[in-house]
Amino acid sequence: MEKRPRRLRSNEIIRRMVRETRVDKASLIYPMFVKEGEGIEEQIPSLEGQYRYSVDRLAYGLEEVERAGVSSVMLFGIPGQKDACGSGAYADDGIIQKALREGKKRFPGLYFITDVCLCEYTSHGHCGMLQGDGVDNDSTLKVLEKVALSHAEAGADMVAPSDMMDGRVRSIRGALDRQGFTEIPIMSYAVKYASGFYAPFREAAGSAPAFGDRRGYQMDYHNLREGLKEALLDEEEGADILMVKPAMTYLDVLTRVKEATHLPVAAYSVSGEYAMVKAAARQGWIDEEKILCEMAVAVFRAGASSYLTYGAKELARWMDEGRLG
Repeated sequence: MEKRPRRLRSNEIIRRMVRETRVDKASLIYPMFVKEGEGIEEQIPSLEGQYRYSVDRLAYGLEEVERAGVSSVMLFGIPGQKDACGSGAYADDGIIQKALREGKKRFPGLYFITDVCLCEYTSHGHCGMLQGDGVDNDSTLKVLEKVALSHAEAGADMVAPSDMMDGRVRSIRGALDRQGFTEIPIMSYAVKYASGFYAPFREAAGSAPAFGDRRGYQMDYHNLREGLKEALLDEEEGADILMVKPAMTYLDVLTRVKEATHLPVAAYSVSGEYAMVKAAARQGWIDEEKILCEMAVAVFRAGASSYLTYGAKELARWMDEGRLG
């Protein structure tokens, strides 16, 4: 035989030399939950190893992130009070705004990305302003502008709109630019499917809709070409990074988006993906490290340049130990 592919698999040195997909800690983004109150550092039951922090305890979580070598975090806020228009999302003393000021002061080397949405802040749990039983797209845009601006003013390094309203990237980009925040990038949740994998997050953030569901604005998971349309629209409107969410069951979409754009593409391994791995590992049915590493490599192999995952700290450690790279 002249062609023997196994020649390049004979030992670890040669396998690593010819590895096609490489990952590094700089590509990881760690999601974190910040909650109103004091002295709070409570584990989230459905997300083993993940916590809700009050601002005064947030430093403990951020210190772990920095020590692990992960340089970027995505902040999600849990307000003390909610109302119909989600005013806590853009309040100067809102939970994310306070967390940003504290985080930037204590950890200037970390990169802070903020989720721009209203579902955690509205009494009805939907991602925008209601008109009857539906979400009104255009009136929601003005509120999202205020949220993004308030985050930028509080010190956000990047904003990430996740609401799936039409035209939101253009609206937020214009609002930021008019106020002089021309250097703040937008990571758009460009291709966000109406997925069953979000359930643990909704429990963690208290953001489940009080009625109905979000299929009127999040995407039908049967559709791929629609995802490409959404991604290209967001690129046209001024997005700097495009995100595909969830990750694990949408790798085909991720690859197609990567092929269709010159922008960096991110993938979010969402709460349900992480929770399933933790639950199965707890039962001894799978090897948690092997599965989380395999999932991460699959995302980068499919075309992602950054990866949001609740396993970011563990993945970073395994990279340091030479078990992932």
